[in-house]
Amino acid sequence: MTITLQARDINLRYLIDNFGIELVFDPEFFREWQADLTELTDLDKQLLDKVKTGYFNLLNYPPLLEDVVRMAIVDPILFIGDFYLAPLYIKAEEAVEIVNEDEGVIIKGKIDTLILKDQFWVMVIESKQAEYSIEKGLAQILVYMLANPHPDKPCFGMITSGGEFIFVKLVMGNPPRYGLSKGFLTRNPGNELYDVFRILKRLTHLVMG
Repeated sequence: MTITLQARDINLRYLIDNFGIELVFDPEFFREWQADLTELTDLDKQLLDKVKTGYFNLLNYPPLLEDVVRMAIVDPILFIGDFYLAPLYIKAEEAVEIVNEDEGVIIKGKIDTLILKDQFWVMVIESKQAEYSIEKGLAQILVYMLANPHPDKPCFGMITSGGEFIFVKLVMGNPPRYGLSKGFLTRNPGNELYDVFRILKRLTHLVMG
């Protein structure tokens, strides 16, 4: 009998036991989030400063729901970076599934935003509950990345709660391997959204190449 599971119910232990997925700690595995980043224009910085100011305004009106975070933080970043312009494209609520044939299990789910050639996934998670942490979102985005229709190429992801951003790289193989960037905090001194923006641009350039 085939069992269907929802991606939101999957945790890292399940992915390790059933898909053999491995976290790579070698910093050379995921150098893309640190190397060859583009410089920001003064206009980029001004607009990203406004996004950060908007985040602090949101904190005065909890809870930070997923739709609000996407509208006030993620969407403006994507707009500033020209992610809505060709040849890029965005699909919302894209359904995906992966199959574990040995166990007769199908994992189904929908991701909030899918960018560019099905190789760059962006997930917005709600921060109103502690269980919806970056770690909770990590297992879910890895499910979607395992369903990447181009398994011969690395794929990338970004998870955000609005207050924190982290990037993910997945390389398919036996076993699949993934690496993580450091976490970027919106509330930190300065504006770490600059770094988030530059990494988004860099990873998009790699996928387009």
